[in-house]
Parts: sequence; structure tokens; C-alpha cells
Amino acid sequence: MTHDHDLELRPTAAQISAALNPPAGRNGGDLVVETLAGLGATTVFGLPGQHALGMFDALRRSDLRYIGLRVENNAGFAADAYGRITGEAAPLLVSTGPGALTSLAALQEAAAASAPVLAISSQIPTAGLGGGRHGYLHELPDQAASFRGVVKSVHTVRAQSQIPSAIAAAWKSALSAPHGPVWVEIPQDVLLAETSLPVVTAVDATPEDLIPRPELTAVAADLLSRAARPAIIAGGGVVRADASKKLRQLAEKLQAPVVTTPGGKGAIPWTHPLSLQSWLEDRHTTDFLEDADVLLVVGSGLGELSSNYHTFKPRGRVIQIEADLGKLESNHPALGIHADAWHAVQALLETVTERTDPTAGERVRELLARVGERIASQELTLEQEVLASVRKALPADSPSFWDMTILAYWAWSAFDAKGPNHMHSAQGAGGLGYGFPAALGAAAADPTRPVLAVSGDGGALYSIAELATAKQYDLNVTWLIVDDGGYGILREYMTDTFGQATATELTRPDYVALAESFGVTGVRTTPETLETDLAKALGAPGPSVVVLPAVLRMFAPTHLG
Repeated sequence: MTHDHDLELRPTAAQISAALNPPAGRNGGDLVVETLAGLGATTVFGLPGQHALGMFDALRRSDLRYIGLRVENNAGFAADAYGRITGEAAPLLVSTGPGALTSLAALQEAAAASAPVLAISSQIPTAGLGGGRHGYLHELPDQAASFRGVVKSVHTVRAQSQIPSAIAAAWKSALSAPHGPVWVEIPQDVLLAETSLPVVTAVDATPEDLIPRPELTAVAADLLSRAARPAIIAGGGVVRADASKKLRQLAEKLQAPVVTTPGGKGAIPWTHPLSLQSWLEDRHTTDFLEDADVLLVVGSGLGELSSNYHTFKPRGRVIQIEADLGKLESNHPALGIHADAWHAVQALLETVTERTDPTAGERVRELLARVGERIASQELTLEQEVLASVRKALPADSPSFWDMTILAYWAWSAFDAKGPNHMHSAQGAGGLGYGFPAALGAAAADPTRPVLAVSGDGGALYSIAELATAKQYDLNVTWLIVDDGGYGILREYMTDTFGQATATELTRPDYVALAESFGVTGVRTTPETLETDLAKALGAPGPSVVVLPAVLRMFAPTHLG
């Protein structure tokens, strides 16, 4: 029996010759970097270690670009941002034990934000695998077990022939909806041993589309078409699926107001007549969404931040489109549609009946006016002016990366990202130290536009070593450090809860002098000169640091009624 694809599998004479005569001096590490190149990777992030040296030596014989960071967790944050910006799986190469474990917090953030990261670590030699105590340096009883609760999939290699298939399977997993981090581990001896296997060429690991079931989108389209007060919550899944344009078209066809989660910013233009912006931490917005008779939730699990700290109680029908099966109906009963946002929104766009609603724009304007009045009543002029200065200084097409700091908490609600996939923060897992190393990864992904990182002084101390990385690779990142002398948001939380704060005050360096010691330009600014100083720094090539000494306050909680 002859198959049509038999001819496609037959190697050419040149391929046969190359396969029978592989270059000398290759090892298991070469199979790793060849597979990555065959999958389409161009850049890898990481940090070498004793067991992983076979991989790193192979980079010398590869065309892959290597960006080496100073801490594995920061390398993970950089890979996370590279994956978000490019939509490609970002390779992260680390060593065994401490090196591997140090990347865990970054992989948790990548998982929470659906960022495709392909982490490849070394392992102790094959003879030591299996959970015993062999006394190898960096040995864990079960290294893979430390990652199973964090990443999408774990792949353990035990022989060189398994390397291309394991990495290809991991790549496919990382890029299948929902995107996320994956873990491959390869023993030291497998990486170091000379190989006679042919050079790995093109590798097919095309992710499968997650298509909605048509009977579900038919019901959803009917509900939305007949709704009197439809509304939409657009989450990070819209941005990850590149579905922002489709979502805006659907909102316009339905005349449905749209609020975006922090991760979904840019899914609809900030000033669009149907845009409720991102004021999810606001009781007026919560009331508006509760009043919708049909609420379409796209690419959000309606978690803590997206549900105004779980105070959101919808009264109408909820339709939830979600690629992560575990998040489907996890917080609210809904018509659950397990699908990638792009395909599901496209199906709805083709099926819904166009609605006319002359009141929709007016209701949006009224809500935003009430939100504005509430914030204005709290005398938070400094905070609003600082955020406005950042927005004015940052070019409209530049991405920004925000650490867990008070200005970022403001930005979640009040910052106009100017487009999808432009604003990124660590609110998925909520770890400190994300902003600067993530911005470095974004600058590596696209060196044509400046990148902004925003940290508090507490978060800055997590990633200060990466000033050396920024200088070494001349990455086009401006780092705004808001220095309030401690963990500002924790200081507020503790003072509000206990009457005083403990363990929140920090002795910290002179950040300008410290930046200059790395050969990075540093400037100390004020709220009045921030816009000018930040714009100048962003306009100059290479890395820079702008330090703003200021104590900012959060707006009052709005989920308490």
C-alpha cells in the first residue's frame, strides 16, 4: 500500500550524506541546541552550572544567541517576557538542584500568565536517578517532582536519542493553548557523552488548535444576541491568543461594554466608546458587571483581582471562554466553553446577531465619571501625576514591565497600555523582582524600541545584579525605581490591619551611584521632573536607571461596599 506522504519522508541524497557523515566533536548538548534551532528558536536565556556544561559548550558551536543572567530566577523572568513579546517558546537553560530550584518562582509567574517558557535543566548522572542518596553534588531525591505542580508538563530524558523528541514534545506543550512553562531534564552524562547521531534538522512540533464546540458557541451567540445589557470581561487569554481585534469587533457588533483585566489590557482601546478601561478594583464597575444580564468572560478565570477580591456576584448569565480547563467555571457557574480565545471569539463574531443600543456609550461614560469622582475624592494627586508622567514619557509602542509595587497597583487600574501585549506585570503569581529582568528579555526580543521596567526599592534589590546583564548585552531598558525606603504596599497593609508596620523598612544603596558603578547611566529625579528625565532616558540607547524618591499611597479599597 502506498501513502501520499511516502515521498515527503524520503531523504534527499544531500540529507543522506549529511546524516551518514555528522561532524566530529559533538555531544549530547549539541543535540539540545540543534533541536532548539530546528524548532525555530533563535535566543536562549540561562546560567551555566557543573552538570549543564555540555549544553553550554554546545552553544559555542551553534548560531543560537545566548543571554546570560546572574540569577536563575531572573533568567526565568527574562524568558517569560521573551515568550510574551514574541509568542514563541523561550528556552531557559539551567543546572541541577539549586540552579533548577531557583527558577521556580519565575516559572510560577509564567504559568499564571500563560507565558511559553521551555526550561531545560541538567540532572545528576543517569546512574543516580531514581530517588536514592548517591551523594552527587546538587542531587535531589526527585527533581522533577519539584516542578510538576508549577509547569504544564515534565519530560525526563535518559538517552541521547530521546533528546530531540522530548524537547519537541515540550515545545508543543508550551505553545498549545493555554501557553505556559514546561520542564525538560537531561542527565549530565547524557549531555557530555560524545554522539554519533546525525545533526538534528527541522523538527515539527506544531501545537494543536483548541477549537470550541459549535453547539456551545451557538448557545452563547443566541444569549448574547438577545441580551438587553450584555457586557464583556477581557482577560489575558485574549492577548495571548492575539484575539484583541476580534474581541473589539464582537463588542461593537453587540454594543457590549468591555472591561479588561490587568493581563488583558489593550484588548480594546482605552478611549474606545465601549471601553470601561481596567477599573476592576472599583465597586461601581463591579455593580455594572453584576447588572449585566449576559456577561461574556474571555480568557480570564475571574480570580482574586479580576473579581474585585471575590466580591463580584453576577446576577445574569455568564459565558466563560477559557483555554485552561481547570479555570473553567472554577469561580462562577457559567456556560463554559473550553477553547482558545481567538477561535471562540471568531465563532461568536460569525454567529451573533448585530445589536443596536444607543445607551451603551452613555452608560460607559457615566460609569467612568463615577470612578473618576471616587478617585478624585481621595486626594491622591501625586500618584496620578506620577503615573501620567510615566505614560507621557513612554513611547506608545513600547512595552512596560511592572514589579509588585504601589505604582504597578495603580497601573493595573489606571494605566493606558496603548495596545495589546504592551503592559506586563507580575500579578499572576505576585512575586517580587519581575520588572527589570523581564524588561531585559523583552529588549532581547525586540531591540528596535525602548523598554520600561518599574520597580519599588524592595523589588529592585531582588534583581540589582542584572544591571551587569543589561550592560554586558547593551539592552535598551530604562529602569524606573520608586524609592520609598521599604516594602511600601506591605507597610500600608500592616498599618491598616495592625496599626503599625513591622519588617517593612529597608536600608538600601544609592541606586544612582550603584548603576554608575556598573557603567549604566543613572539619574535621580522628582515628581516634577520625572516626565522629562524618563523620556530622556528612554530616548538614549542602552540601559539606564531613573530613581524617584517618593512615598506613594494606594487608593482606598473599593471592594468593601
